[in-house]
Amino acid sequence: MKKKLIALMLIAVFMLSLAACGSKEEKKDSDTKKESTDFDYIKEKGKLVVGITDFAPMDYKDGDGKWIGFDADLARAFAKELGVEAEFMEIEWDNKVLELDGKTVDCIWNGMTLTAEVTSAMNCSKAYLNNAQVVVMKKSEAEKYPDINSLKALSFAVESGSSGAKVAEDNGLKTTPVDSQAAALMEVAAGTSDAAIIDSLMAAAMIGEGTSYTDLTYTISLNSEEYGVGFRKGSNVTEKLNAFFDKIKNDGTLTTLAEKYKVQAALIK
Repeated sequence: MKKKLIALMLIAVFMLSLAACGSKEEKKDSDTKKESTDFDYIKEKGKLVVGITDFAPMDYKDGDGKWIGFDADLARAFAKELGVEAEFMEIEWDNKVLELDGKTVDCIWNGMTLTAEVTSAMNCSKAYLNNAQVVVMKKSEAEKYPDINSLKALSFAVESGSSGAKVAEDNGLKTTPVDSQAAALMEVAAGTSDAAIIDSLMAAAMIGEGTSYTDLTYTISLNSEEYGVGFRKGSNVTEKLNAFFDKIKNDGTLTTLAEKYKVQAALIK
């Protein structure tokens, strides 16, 4: 009987020991998960996936199909700073938050306006460029529409989910949603829309003499805004980008790159 009792006691001690070990392992796994950050996730896979649209001079393809532009070049430089590669993924702008939260992309870096909607859904960097939403139309029509009230009868092409679409809605303008600002310009050039609302930086780069849209012009500025980069909520990569921005401002790299793409006047000092 005594032997049986001792055996039962040994089994009980053994089971308690296993439970304790299991608890320690669970705690260890839990601690590891808590310590893992967004930067760890990006570093482990070796790439920073950047969500973009076709938007000169920020992100667009050169003759060889490579993504270039002010934002594209900045993203590559930042990825190098992190010790990873930059990979660009063209997205539907209206789905940018879903793409980010679903980890299809790691950041949205595409001349993104820091609206209340954006800053509430993403962890955003400090602003780095000034911008505005401007009206684009054919030169031959521009004098007929000198102010906001005169625009009410027109049909505007706007990128779905963009700041331009929001400004149009705020001003009670009739819109046709398209999948990019580049598509909005094509709508106006083809005459399928009377006008478009796009970013002033894009308008300056894409419209006028020496461009594909010599018969278009940009007229009324509808607002003023700032660009930032968006990461997932709680991401610690945002802090690293802000530090990177400070570094390249101080050493002159940011200004040099801005001059390359002719956006230096829009830099936030």
